Amino acid sequence: MLLIVGTVRLPQENLDEARGPMRVMVEASRAEDGCFEYSYAEDLFDPGLIHVKEIWRDQPALDEHFASDHIKLWRASWEKLGIGDRRLQLYEVGAPLET
Repeated sequence: MLLIVGTVRLPQENLDEARGPMRVMVEASRAEDGCFEYSYAEDLFDPGLIHVKEIWRDQPALDEHFASDHIKLWRASWEKLGIGDRRLQLYEVGAPLET
């Protein structure tokens, strides 16, 4: 499995405008084959900081995601929304442990 975690930043005043495109991106990504989890979360104490978490079955599933129409639309919105300072890390992980 592949885990992507990190943050993206946008101006606080653009948060409301960004919610629609973010919802489209999250919902379309969650519907993809091989996507186990996809989420964005606003930081409670740092307005404009968005935490990202994705879990993918394997590299081919992630490659399909990167080629999708919805990611192209999402990336095309970045300049208008002021999205920058992307800090994302990709990790190869094993199956989750039972607790």
